[in-house]
Amino acid sequence: MPDLLLELFSEEIPARMQRRAAEDLKKLVTDALVERGFVYEGAKAFATPRRLALHVAGLPVKGQDVREERKGPRVGAPEAAVQGFLKGAGLTSLEQAKIESDPKKGEFYVAVIEKPGRTTQDVLAEIVPQIVKTFPWPKSMRWGAASKDPGSLRWVRPLQSIVCTFGPETEDPEVVHFEVDGIASGDVTHGHRFLSPGAFRVKRFDDYAPALERAKVVLDADRRKDIILHDARDLAFAQGLELVEDEGLLEEVAGLVEWPVVLMGSFDEAFLDIPPEVIRTTIRANQKCFVLRDPKTGKLANRFLLTSNLVAKDGGKTIVGGNERVVRARLSDAKFFWETDQRVKLEDRLDKLKSIVFHEKLGTQHERVERIAALARNLAPIVGADPELAERAARLAKADLVTEMVGEFPELQGLMGRYYATLQGENPSVAAAVEEHYKPLGPSDRVPTDPVSVAVALADKIDTLVGFWAIDEKPTGSKDPYALRRAALGVIRLVLENDIRLHFVQQVMKSRAFAAAEANEGVAADLLSFFADRLKVYLRDQGARHDLIDAVFALPGQDDLLMIVRRVEALGRFLDTEDGANLLAGYRRAANILRIEEKKDGRSYSEAPDLEIVNAQGQIEEKALAVVLHGARQEAAVAVENEDFEGAMRALSRLRQPVDAFFDKVTVNAEDSALRENRLKLLNAFREATRAVADFSRIEG
Repeated sequence: MPDLLLELFSEEIPARMQRRAAEDLKKLVTDALVERGFVYEGAKAFATPRRLALHVAGLPVKGQDVREERKGPRVGAPEAAVQGFLKGAGLTSLEQAKIESDPKKGEFYVAVIEKPGRTTQDVLAEIVPQIVKTFPWPKSMRWGAASKDPGSLRWVRPLQSIVCTFGPETEDPEVVHFEVDGIASGDVTHGHRFLSPGAFRVKRFDDYAPALERAKVVLDADRRKDIILHDARDLAFAQGLELVEDEGLLEEVAGLVEWPVVLMGSFDEAFLDIPPEVIRTTIRANQKCFVLRDPKTGKLANRFLLTSNLVAKDGGKTIVGGNERVVRARLSDAKFFWETDQRVKLEDRLDKLKSIVFHEKLGTQHERVERIAALARNLAPIVGADPELAERAARLAKADLVTEMVGEFPELQGLMGRYYATLQGENPSVAAAVEEHYKPLGPSDRVPTDPVSVAVALADKIDTLVGFWAIDEKPTGSKDPYALRRAALGVIRLVLENDIRLHFVQQVMKSRAFAAAEANEGVAADLLSFFADRLKVYLRDQGARHDLIDAVFALPGQDDLLMIVRRVEALGRFLDTEDGANLLAGYRRAANILRIEEKKDGRSYSEAPDLEIVNAQGQIEEKALAVVLHGARQEAAVAVENEDFEGAMRALSRLRQPVDAFFDKVTVNAEDSALRENRLKLLNAFREATRAVADFSRIEG
């Protein structure tokens, strides 16, 4: 079967865009082919700093022929109808149509339209230019004289050439001819910018990839990553060192080179007095280099690894020397920041936070620190922390935002605060909280366990959520500019993984952000609903059912996240038993009867059943249900009060047999109106008994 080779060759494509662009190219081309009825065996896209490439294997030479019968007007219809039919069917006269007969409608014209399948080359020549012109780059540009024309081609960097060939494995493929803004498609590409800059012809993909390799271009990004990683490990091992692996940096570096060559550089050992995270960040951010460590001590070594795009004649000495000079300059700056920052205590920096606006409607960072400190102090007894330490940590938590180091490397916020807090003699829990109050930053991030860290982390996230909720800046759809979903998940994980009893609504109402924004109770309720949604996501990932969360949240006053989860877990285990499944079935039967009868009667049956009527007129099964129901309700209520949800479920499970017997033997709609009313009240009492643990009406399945 024939295959397609497509290459879009340009100036440098930013590393961060390459992998997404390759996948976009594959999807856009294959989707367009499938829409036109062209199936294929497989497709793979590639990206280097200078090209996007696509290989689609197993395409047919042409599309399928299409035969269509189009029904026309009746024989003898008005001329206008006939002419409209001929024009729509592409016929020149009625002689080209056939006549068919229908017993009810009589004779009518039918046009048989046969369209030969289009050649794949024609289809490709149609779809590729359109895809190139509308390619979804996050950022793009126009260039040259044509850039003055608003309709001219936009590309991430100036597009220089297009390769597009198609043909079977046994023959030389042909060029698919088309043009995009003056760039004609062909079969000529270019190798490495410096090592093999000449142009050369390519055929199909099986020839293209090896030809690029000979021209010093490794086409596959994953293979470039593999080369860099293995060479880096080998170089480190040869020096008795260990590579500090960094997947994000590896992905970025592989997008910067077409022919990776790993080299080792060094820096003055005196710089090792700087915190290792600073060294790593400095070298990573400025030079895209990897750092090394001593495998015995785990400490950083004064070595780094760079990835060149050249095979240098001098073995890389000049390249390494240039990188060493830049690294030395950057580390000198970092050392200066490190030493300068230590001269000013964190608390002496707090006034500078008054000039930093957190949000125009929520005040400055200084005002926010005051709110977080007050909330952390309130939360401290709940999480088992010292209130003084929690308040102290909260006041210092944002101070490193105005240090020289964090000003240069914002990603080090919190971490540098911990270093400076430790150096100025703060309590270890306070220093830890300064760093850890940002955590957890995502579903895989570590959750703090030190009570002071937990108090400040909760205060920081609750203040953020309450503040933005109060000013109606909530997440919408896929947009969440203030990372409020992440903050909510952080609160959930902090509470659940540390077994914290926290009445969320109470803390919201107490927070200064709530008061400052003049929020009302509706804000707290709406925010609690948002937490319910995030809790569903979290528990669903843990294997829990979302409907059980709804069933528990539906009960009044449910804002203790830990107790909600324990109740959900107990409910799930109970419903998995035979007693649980049968009790749920009985509940639904009772609820259905009540819904029908209450609608018919225009009233509810929420009053307690009259036990004298039950004893005087009730059947044995009715009396048994009333007795067991009374005991089960009391037992379940006591169990819930003691937070023994398993015990509450066991109490309710005793209702299973009397409920089954009641429905089997007792007629609810008795002829005696008083007896009927009392039996409906008894069913309602059963329905209400289940609400001791959850709203069973929310349970699915």
